Amino acid sequence: MDNGVKIPLAERIRPVSLDEYVGQEHLVGKGSVLRNMIESGNLSSFILWGPPGVGKTTLANIISRQLDRNFYTLSAVSSGVKDVREVIAKAKDKNLFNPKTPILFIDEIHRFNKGQQDALLGAVEDGTIILIGATTENPSFEVISPLLSRCQVFVLRELGTKDLDALLERALEKDEYLRSRNIEIAEKEALMRFSGGDARKLLNVLEIVVSSIPEDQKVCITNELVKSRLQENMAVYDKNGEQHYDIISAFIKSLRGSDPNAAVYWLARMIKGGEDPLFIARRMVILAAEDIGLANPNALLLAQSTFAAVQQIGMPEGRIPLSECAIYLATSPKSNSSIMAIDTAMALVESSGDLSVPLHLRNAPTKLMKELGYHQGYKYAHDYEGNFADLEFLPQEASGTRIYEPSNNKNEQEIRRRLKILWDKYGY
Repeated sequence: MDNGVKIPLAERIRPVSLDEYVGQEHLVGKGSVLRNMIESGNLSSFILWGPPGVGKTTLANIISRQLDRNFYTLSAVSSGVKDVREVIAKAKDKNLFNPKTPILFIDEIHRFNKGQQDALLGAVEDGTIILIGATTENPSFEVISPLLSRCQVFVLRELGTKDLDALLERALEKDEYLRSRNIEIAEKEALMRFSGGDARKLLNVLEIVVSSIPEDQKVCITNELVKSRLQENMAVYDKNGEQHYDIISAFIKSLRGSDPNAAVYWLARMIKGGEDPLFIARRMVILAAEDIGLANPNALLLAQSTFAAVQQIGMPEGRIPLSECAIYLATSPKSNSSIMAIDTAMALVESSGDLSVPLHLRNAPTKLMKELGYHQGYKYAHDYEGNFADLEFLPQEASGTRIYEPSNNKNEQEIRRRLKILWDKYGY
């Protein structure tokens, strides 16, 4: 086998121009916003947000090549404030001789802490560098507001079957090694399923399967062949790939299913695999509100405290509050009434439009508003027995609509009892 084959297939056929780039037509297709920015050369800082293997790094490389700019790259996993400052210093020196603003590409920018992001801010503000960040996490949660406000956010989508088909075809046509092999793709379903919309994983799977067949034999790719070869070669946990999503899914479902043993097992799998502990903690905050909610409101408080504790103390000690929180959430009573209520309300807003606020609920800071009846008829609840006044609080067109449905747990059954006394019209 040629030594060149040791370079991963995804690297060997990495696109070098926008015309070779597969997917993300909404960003790089003819007339799209990012393509226009690149072709005009009028580049500003931006963040590419999307799942693994959809072309974030490739796109950054294409941009630097097409615009012929100095290109620096840092990985947030291995770089510190010192590395950031060194790159900024180099960029300032280069600017003396090259009028084109250099590009700094930061992979996994969501892993940069506040200090590291602060070190970037001044250079982005004064135009020393153009920042291109790549992240698999929502930048609204992970990037400091001053930096985020100076960057556009472009959302990359998971690759579809059409995109993955094009990648397969390109690999078979362009790669010298694959062209030298007698390859037939009889079935694609397993290739597509195991790739999970990740281009890099698709090409890795293809390479694993092809390399497993002796070079003097024909390669006939079937679903069964793909499954058997992957069982022999796939890593136990890939924090950037399919296993990342499978294991966090198993963890969340174990918490929702009230199984503390399974929950702590999947937690351990993620910790051993190098998963970002704040990602785990964040998901537990969401679950506490979505799946436990009013059945045990303390769950959300503990989940929030766990997030803060892990953020403050780091790992490996952070595994202890993570475990405590996972056990607490798994053993708590469950209710999804809060998410059901807000989704019901949002559907009502969507179907009914902007219904008028009843006059008695409106603010009346001026004389004219008071003359028009604003606030008239409003009853201050604390002036009445039981701190309750029977008023209509919904728009007239939605009167009597029951949006919140208490679940069948101790806390919410008490809520239902009180609502039944107060609000007979809702039928509790």
